Amino acid sequence: MCGITGIFDTRGHAAIDRATLQRMNDSQMHRGPDEGSLHLEPGVGLGHRRLSIIDIATGQQPLFNEDGSVVVVFNGEIYNYQALIPELQALGHVFHTKSDTECIVHAWESWGPDCVKRFRGMFAFALWDRNQQTFFIARDRLGVKPMFYALLDDGTLLFGSELKSILAHTDLRRDIDPLAVEEYFALGYVAEPRTIFKQAQKLEPAHTLTIQRGQPIPEAVAYWDVRFTLDNPISEADAQAELVQRLQEATRLRMIAEVPLGAFLSGGVDSSAVVAMMAGLSKDPVNTCAIGFDDPAFNESEFAQQVATRYHTNHRLEMVKSDDFDLIDTLARLYDEPYADSSAIPTYRVCQLARKHVTVALSGDCGDEALGGYRRHRMHLMEERMRSALPQSLRGPLFGTLAKLYPKADWAPRAFRAKTTLEGMARSSVQAYFNTMSILRQPMRDAMFSDSFKTSLAGYNAQEVFNLHAKQAGTNDPLALIQYLDIKTYLVGDINTKVDRASMAHSLEVRAPLMDYELIDWLATLPSSYKIRGQEGKYIFKKAMEPYLPNDVLYRPKMGFSVPLARWFRGPLKQRVRDAVLGERLASTGWFNPSYLQHLVDAHQSGASDYSAPLWTLVMFEAFLRQVVDAPAAP
Repeated sequence: MCGITGIFDTRGHAAIDRATLQRMNDSQMHRGPDEGSLHLEPGVGLGHRRLSIIDIATGQQPLFNEDGSVVVVFNGEIYNYQALIPELQALGHVFHTKSDTECIVHAWESWGPDCVKRFRGMFAFALWDRNQQTFFIARDRLGVKPMFYALLDDGTLLFGSELKSILAHTDLRRDIDPLAVEEYFALGYVAEPRTIFKQAQKLEPAHTLTIQRGQPIPEAVAYWDVRFTLDNPISEADAQAELVQRLQEATRLRMIAEVPLGAFLSGGVDSSAVVAMMAGLSKDPVNTCAIGFDDPAFNESEFAQQVATRYHTNHRLEMVKSDDFDLIDTLARLYDEPYADSSAIPTYRVCQLARKHVTVALSGDCGDEALGGYRRHRMHLMEERMRSALPQSLRGPLFGTLAKLYPKADWAPRAFRAKTTLEGMARSSVQAYFNTMSILRQPMRDAMFSDSFKTSLAGYNAQEVFNLHAKQAGTNDPLALIQYLDIKTYLVGDINTKVDRASMAHSLEVRAPLMDYELIDWLATLPSSYKIRGQEGKYIFKKAMEPYLPNDVLYRPKMGFSVPLARWFRGPLKQRVRDAVLGERLASTGWFNPSYLQHLVDAHQSGASDYSAPLWTLVMFEAFLRQVVDAPAAP
């Protein structure tokens, strides 16, 4: 795992300033503390920070082909590189290392931009081909590894693993994009391909960008997409057996390393399944790491211990105080953009713990997205059955009118809060799921944003993120559609962002077997009834894991990886919330309605409402403004 960065003159051969490139590279030292190297030639500068995992002796980057005409900087792992090496050697390529990085330059020489279709792994890389005067950047299919880039006014292209690396270039403007702010307050993150800054963007997952020097910059091109065909005729028993076999293979590939390796073990189904597979593949006890909370409502450590005991792992548990809230400014600097998933706090802590003992950790990420494991998936299917009783043309006006007439009653017992149900019935499937996923729903954003800020949006609504992806989903199946939306939005913008930044802050590499694209492709062929059966999510997965895991782990209610925000904001963080939300920094933007911000703080702290999620979103936005936007420009 590494950090990459660079500068490319798209128009000519302007000299690259070494000091600037060095500064961009050094900004990501946490991603690769083992080594740092630069390559400069007219119009091209590449930087690399290395965390040595594979071929420690000879895998240094930037790495070249045989004659030095092709050079690459690469972040990630190509898990099938050992199978690719003999194939590329048969095509005449000579390897000077045993690294997966060298596969990339030779694959480019043989297959050009299609080389990415041959890679099975998590990756983001940039490649310069001097003979073809071509600059090429690529990102893995599921967006595990990040790639930011920006085109400056003079035609200079900047890129990096983290936004901070291109922010280190003094010519990048820090103008904030109002549309990104709208997305952040709706979703808790800025969705691909946008970033919080107008001039920078993210390369979307499963996309490449090929630039010919002196030619106009083209659009990025997609090279893969998941297709929910749901047409696999396989029996349940055979599906269970094949699922285990595929998970074993995906896990085996991710256990290749020349450094200490372990796993996160939360006590949930997904991480426990990965540990079970690792135990069956390793002759030595698996290293497992877990954190527990001193608040029983948030503590899963007893279930992690059950799995650790069953598989005789080297298990390490660290208890975290439930008032572990001193990371706000640290997280703001770490993520470079406003980011509002409060589980970033325990994720940061578990990565911190793991790095004391291992350099690579396997995780259970993507199990819920791929297998229908979220409670919201089941709730959405229930709503869909009600929505299907009437066509949208009748349902929208009818229930929309009823919702307007029905009084809002947050204070009433849930059975009498019909307004929310009526509003949900009036929406389309995609609108309803976007509403479910929103932190601040549309009425709250309307009330919170100032009139001048709403004018700057020019009618833009973050709902458009979901609308665009829904058009590409290729399915009308209710579960498959929202799984597709999750994979394109929440998985990339929230989960992968959280884990990448938290792990790399501690120079830890995290690998997720359940995010193997071949496994994802196969799961997308299974009927939705194999994923959710009645009120049981991840049905086929849990059945397949019954021989491997205790029933207490498989069939207990999902707890999640959360922190007690509501209590914090009425107790130890009470004044900090007031200072952040009602303070000068947010007010100075002119984007917010001060009276509504006052309402959010007062209503929450009096106990009248639980506004902990919106308040956390505001607190993290204010911290971003102070720690990133207001940070001194690079010297």
